[in-house]
Amino acid sequence: MELSWFNSAADDEAGPLLTACLAVPRWAGTLLDGRPYPDVDALVKAAEAAEPLRAGEVEAAIAAHPRIGAKTEKDSWSSTEQSGVDDSEAALFQAANAEYETRFGHVYLVCASGRSGAELLADLRARLTNDPATELAVAGAELAKIAKLRLRKAVTA
Repeated sequence: MELSWFNSAADDEAGPLLTACLAVPRWAGTLLDGRPYPDVDALVKAAEAAEPLRAGEVEAAIAAHPRIGAKTEKDSWSSTEQSGVDDSEAALFQAANAEYETRFGHVYLVCASGRSGAELLADLRARLTNDPATELAVAGAELAKIAKLRLRKAVTA
């Protein structure tokens, strides 16, 4: 959608676009309240100003994301962002995801855009050494990266 539409749309029209980028109502509300934006860069700066995400927000937003390496029709953005993961790596991701979820109680979340499956798998394994609080903060930072990429795709000048 164009920035001009985003700036003038009713909250209930523009809000779903924001929650599709990041399922955090506070973050979406902050961006809606900051309208109008002169350009997309200003919108993304407002998104950055709404960070860091709070622990409960991270946990809720993670629940809206598919597993890395899982093929899904539901979330076309995730499918595109995870295009570096090929079918031959699916079994490796399935095992690594299971270990991660057992350790942290939620899916592994990473900004996968432009990264290879091997790189993502190495990142997942490295993050297994984090303590739960650190890992939740890392996942929150990754969510914020994903949100800003999606925001730039969703709102154009």
